[in-house]
Amino acid sequence: MLERRSVSVRARLVTLGVLAVLFIVALVLGGIYADWLWYASVGLQSILATTLIVKVLLFFGAAIVFFVVWCASTFTARRLSHGDHNLWQFVASIEGRATERLFTGVLILMGLVLAVIMGAAASGQWDTVLRYALAIPFETIDPIYGRDVSFYVFLLPFYRFLHSWLVGLVALVFIGTAAVYTLRLIVPQLPASAGELGARGGTVHIQLSVSRGVKAHLSLLGAALLLLLAWHYWLSRYELLLTQRRAIFGAGYTDVHANQPMLLLLFGVSILAAGLLVANVFRRGHLLSLTGGALLVLAMVLGGGIYPSIVQRFEVQPSELDKEKPYIESHIQATRTAYALDRIAEQPYPAEESLTLADLQANRGSVNNVRLLDPNPLLDTYNQIQSIRAYYEFGDIDVDRYIIDGEYRQVMLSAREMNASRLSSEAQTWVNRRLKYTHGYGVAASLVNAVSPEGLPNLIVQDVPPKGKLQIDRPEIYYGERDSDYVVVNTGTPEFDYPKGDENAYSDYQGDSGIQLNGYLTRLLFSWQLGDANLMLSSYVGQQSKLLMHRDIRERTQKIAPFLLYDRDPYLVIADGRLYWLQDAYTYSDHYPYSQPVQARVNYMRNSVKVVTDAYDGSVRFFIADDTDPIIRTYAAAFPQLFSPIDQMPAEIRSHVRYPEDLFSVQARMYSIYHMQDARVFYNREDAWTIPQVGRGNQLRSIEPYYVILRLPDEPGEEFALILPYTPPNKNNMITWLAARSDGANYGRLVALKYSKDKLIYGPLQVEARIDQDTRISEQLSLWDQAGSRVIRGNMTIIPIGKSNLYVEPIYLQAEQSSLPEMKRVVLAAGNRVVMEQTVSAAIASLFATEITTTPGVSQPQPSAQPPQPSGSASNAAIDLTRSLQERYGKIQSELKDFEADLRRLSDMLQRGP
Repeated sequence: MLERRSVSVRARLVTLGVLAVLFIVALVLGGIYADWLWYASVGLQSILATTLIVKVLLFFGAAIVFFVVWCASTFTARRLSHGDHNLWQFVASIEGRATERLFTGVLILMGLVLAVIMGAAASGQWDTVLRYALAIPFETIDPIYGRDVSFYVFLLPFYRFLHSWLVGLVALVFIGTAAVYTLRLIVPQLPASAGELGARGGTVHIQLSVSRGVKAHLSLLGAALLLLLAWHYWLSRYELLLTQRRAIFGAGYTDVHANQPMLLLLFGVSILAAGLLVANVFRRGHLLSLTGGALLVLAMVLGGGIYPSIVQRFEVQPSELDKEKPYIESHIQATRTAYALDRIAEQPYPAEESLTLADLQANRGSVNNVRLLDPNPLLDTYNQIQSIRAYYEFGDIDVDRYIIDGEYRQVMLSAREMNASRLSSEAQTWVNRRLKYTHGYGVAASLVNAVSPEGLPNLIVQDVPPKGKLQIDRPEIYYGERDSDYVVVNTGTPEFDYPKGDENAYSDYQGDSGIQLNGYLTRLLFSWQLGDANLMLSSYVGQQSKLLMHRDIRERTQKIAPFLLYDRDPYLVIADGRLYWLQDAYTYSDHYPYSQPVQARVNYMRNSVKVVTDAYDGSVRFFIADDTDPIIRTYAAAFPQLFSPIDQMPAEIRSHVRYPEDLFSVQARMYSIYHMQDARVFYNREDAWTIPQVGRGNQLRSIEPYYVILRLPDEPGEEFALILPYTPPNKNNMITWLAARSDGANYGRLVALKYSKDKLIYGPLQVEARIDQDTRISEQLSLWDQAGSRVIRGNMTIIPIGKSNLYVEPIYLQAEQSSLPEMKRVVLAAGNRVVMEQTVSAAIASLFATEITTTPGVSQPQPSAQPPQPSGSASNAAIDLTRSLQERYGKIQSELKDFEADLRRLSDMLQRGP
């Protein structure tokens, strides 16, 4: 009866175990199939297939290897420890039901569990294995071992992963094997009789019995660990080039002349210790194994700290620069190469203070694109005047350039995206959030320098449906920066398209992407995956319905190509009547020898990929922008279906490709130090630069790179560029500025314009101080601050014009009870002159009033008997007159626009009739 009950319990446990395994397998396969359907919906199922094949091969290969080694070792231990008087048999005799079958089952179960863990660990390294298998040479060698950089970037991470995995395998097998021996080789000293047991006080003495076979088995496992330790020391030699030291990142004098020889010594001693451990099997006692262990410990103490410390203290420190000089040079060269700083063209820049009207006239493109609109206030303004309805939202301002009315103009624009969480509480239904309010609509766009008399941006694209100077035929935005939730389209309820007077316009999705929900099993699968039973239960979801997932463009591209880094600022492009998102993607490594890391996992970086996502149908294309990068060439070999040459990018979209901000910020940060190529100058940081600060008081912050349209020295015309100035440490004067070019054949070229060190060139903080010290400006700003409004000083931009700099800072005014900032003034500064006016034109006239009054052809006052007027009176009169004319001209223009609008309304009324 008891035996039958035991069998029944065992059967139930087995059944539960099988069901649990089947459930886990179903979950895994269901997730894979759901991913397959999604990848197929964007035409990239080959990407999933490749990664799945590699992951599966690694998982099962590693799991099988581990399980075989585990079983071979533990079952060998079981066989070698077989006996009639071991602890296992003793316990079995007491319990009465302990069997070898239970012991075998425990070993197999533990092996399976550990095999799954080890297989999963290997599977997670699919990217490392893929890069190893398809490695492309860098054709650059390291200065210490003469190996190609690809060894460090592709091969060394694989070797380190393989080493770690093997250490885990041998360590776990050793522990399991030792546990088997411990249980089966502890021999109890059994009493001859019950009387003897009583005489012993009821105790049983035990002793450990070890045969030569057991000793050999454990010695071989220990030797394997020692050989893996030797391999660790061998790999550590190369990792010296990837280690942060006091003076540099990479191997220094002490590493090359002390640490490297000691690692070779430890490598040899580890192999010797392994050999002694094996040889000890054939001798009685443990003398050889103890000798090997002692030698290894001695070598660790000597090589791990004492000898390198002696070399560093007594040989390097007294003459550190001379000893480290060749390694500093290697560090500088490697860092410049890893971040493409060696491609920066440096040229002197005179930076005179004599900015003239002639300079402005020769650089009309730069002047016409002076940035007056600041992204932060502009975003608030868009949300106030262009969101149209509460459920629309502008989340980010993008900067780009377009041809507007035949002119090359800098534009700020933002996508009008759907935020269904802003629907009223009554409208927060599943149907509204998932089926009806599915997409955003159109954009708002402004020229960076165009402001209305009220201080609001002059929109070149506005309203819904969008109208303006840029044609948009497909304004719907199903994929964007704020679309994190899934939606279902082509359902039994129409989708809201855009507000239309007292009614709404509705539409149906016509894109190709999306997962077809044409079967109950598919609906059931995604109901489970998304945790939403409504997908299965809703009568609106039918055979033609499509599920749109991963609609956040950053999440979308990350899912497709997780091995790339992505720029934080995707930007919207209007091209061929459609809306596209452009993202910059980077290849990277943390294993470039001697290169200084900028983050924990980056010391090599390239903007090798441009990603284009259609905002309507979600189609994604990856274009290779830098085919000289070995990392992207390796990935292109692994995923040939994913990448296309940039020559295949549509011309209209390619005209909007720009140099990425994140890469430029990294390069600018590294260049502030690594422009110094002389080892002595670098060691003493004699010519280090810093990123200048802007702001006031306790609100200082580092200036961020900004896009401008400018004409570089000796260039025929204006171009779109990303620029950033530098200042010396602890000083506020400018010393250099760096520009990244974005147009045409010049795309990707970096230019550093260096100022003369013997001339003062004002930096942003110095210009801010001069603005504050101008009594007329400071009085006006203080008056506004005291009148129930808040003054917002926009970002200062510094625009190189000719041989001088023009400093521009917009001034915004925001009422305390309003979130609508208005641009009220613009501050211009050049040389020693600072002015604040309502418009750029008025500010230019004020800035160059002296030139205006002395321009040839303008009659000048003749000497007279009258007492001389104070110096500058004529200029002041000209300034006042110019300001008055500008204000009157602005008012006339505004009135003329109002008149034209009224005239159009009258014409429309007459055409409609009574």
